[in-house]
Amino acid sequence: MGSPHWKRLCLLLLAGLTSSLLLYGHYYATMESPTSQRIIANLLQPEPLVLDPPGTSHRAGSRSGTFEGSSGSVKSFKPSTELKEPKPTRKQPSPCLHSVMARAKADPKFGKMFRFDIPVLMWDQHFTPETWDRLKTRHVPYGWQGLPYTVVGSTLRQLNTSANRHLFDRETFPGGCVRCAVVGNGGILNGSRQGKAIDEHDLVFRINGAIIKGFEEDVGTKISFYGFTVNTMKNSLIAYGEYGFTQIPQGKDLRYIFIPSDFRDYVMLKSAIQGSPVPEGSDKGDKPQKYFGPEASAEKFKLLHPDFLQYLTARFLRSELLNTQYSSLYMPSTGALMLLTALHTCDQVSAYGFITSNYEQFSDHYYELEKKPLMFYANHDMMLEAELWRGLHRAGIMTLYQR
Repeated sequence: MGSPHWKRLCLLLLAGLTSSLLLYGHYYATMESPTSQRIIANLLQPEPLVLDPPGTSHRAGSRSGTFEGSSGSVKSFKPSTELKEPKPTRKQPSPCLHSVMARAKADPKFGKMFRFDIPVLMWDQHFTPETWDRLKTRHVPYGWQGLPYTVVGSTLRQLNTSANRHLFDRETFPGGCVRCAVVGNGGILNGSRQGKAIDEHDLVFRINGAIIKGFEEDVGTKISFYGFTVNTMKNSLIAYGEYGFTQIPQGKDLRYIFIPSDFRDYVMLKSAIQGSPVPEGSDKGDKPQKYFGPEASAEKFKLLHPDFLQYLTARFLRSELLNTQYSSLYMPSTGALMLLTALHTCDQVSAYGFITSNYEQFSDHYYELEKKPLMFYANHDMMLEAELWRGLHRAGIMTLYQR
């Protein structure tokens, strides 16, 4: 016979397993299946999130409502219940005749969805008492609830150069359209021979496990922006190391786009600019230089504005999951956020390696030697994203690579 301690432990484990099964069951029932089955993977990789128990408090700087994965604790979040949109600020002009902006405004459906006056990036002058009072009531990534005032403020004060205000300098592309390629990691790119076409774009965005070596003919070599959360970056290094992703892209002209999904993103960003070890949190002692290189000045970093993330979710990717009691699971994927970022800043946008209607014909990632099915994670709505990409492609607002 076991001791009372072990009996209680067994009961707790059984209760936890039962709760997990109920959670998956509820999610499975609320989302439409893409075929006869919908694959719900475990929440550990590559972009894990976990529910906060009802009544959990969010103390500043605390790690409540987290679990330990292979890359450390991951804090959960919950969008605002109504996902109210931010007030507009200024327009982003484009001299391109057939730009995303022009085509979007001319489309009956998307003309009502796009707002090009929403600030895409956040920098030091955005940190005002009024902004703090407004955003401190929203959970990350849509706000700063639970984040210490000093951490947010000291991080944003580092973003004080003109390069932090805009994704790129339009004056470096005189008299023409800024053409951008956003490269996902979908298996559709394996054997695509799209490398040359990708590199011909003015700017190239890549995300997460962006493996280039050995796949240059299919995915190209050019990289202007690398987009990530600290969580997805570290999980990618763990999950895709066996395929050769042992270091995130580095380069003199490369810029990094932080998606502020957690406390750790703000802390890592500040440490990266200062060139010092991370002072606190689950990444304490980590050295940002090993990720971003020794010359990681403030000019190399961009931070997406929480208002922009709120707007994207409310207008483009408002999943049915937000209407359930498990809404805290949901967040648009890293790829979706980067593609929508490009659509709000570039003149012409092409998407490569994103989910298409015939995704089952391809492996999950282009660098996998054996075909693996596309994984649908419970914190994303990939079928909703696929529908959006098809709609934007049909409207001529962007070009979706298909085969």
